Amino acid sequence: MIVGLLGLQGAFPDHIRHLKRLDADYRVIRDAPALAEIDRLIIPGGESTVMGKFLEAFQMTAPLQERIRRGMPVWGICAGSILLAETADGAPGILGALPVAVKRNAYGRQIASAQKPVNVPLLDRPAFPGLFIRAPRIISMKKGVETHARCGDDPVFIQHGHVMATTFHPELTDDPVFHEYFLRL
Repeated sequence: MIVGLLGLQGAFPDHIRHLKRLDADYRVIRDAPALAEIDRLIIPGGESTVMGKFLEAFQMTAPLQERIRRGMPVWGICAGSILLAETADGAPGILGALPVAVKRNAYGRQIASAQKPVNVPLLDRPAFPGLFIRAPRIISMKKGVETHARCGDDPVFIQHGHVMATTFHPELTDDPVFHEYFLRL
């Protein structure tokens, strides 16, 4: 199994640290042909508008949508969850692979970024350090989307079949439990 890590922009080096720790084979993906080399994909945090423009500029949007449609597991973190969403801020999402609506920067500006405990029963983590950095808020979900964790009333770790998303940054902690889970999808 080869894990792809979208390396156009964002926090992908922290994912590399966890993947190495788990002895996972990985590739940093920067163009559409490289998508053929991978079995699953992590879309890291970063700036969703910039990442979306890079996906379009490098002609990766349609091939990526097709791979996800055919069942490739994918995990979107923060900005990655925005790219995966069906709608973001009321507009159609870039990839549209996750039947949810999100609001960008829902918790405020960079200065409002915070660490909050997240109870993740699925992963046996009652107080995982959720690092929310200009995080999106999942404002609605369609039938079939599972909520694996909440912060307050907000879903922050969701899954719809082979597509998962976290609105916070598990890769910025020392705990690889989210990466382990993704490798088992």
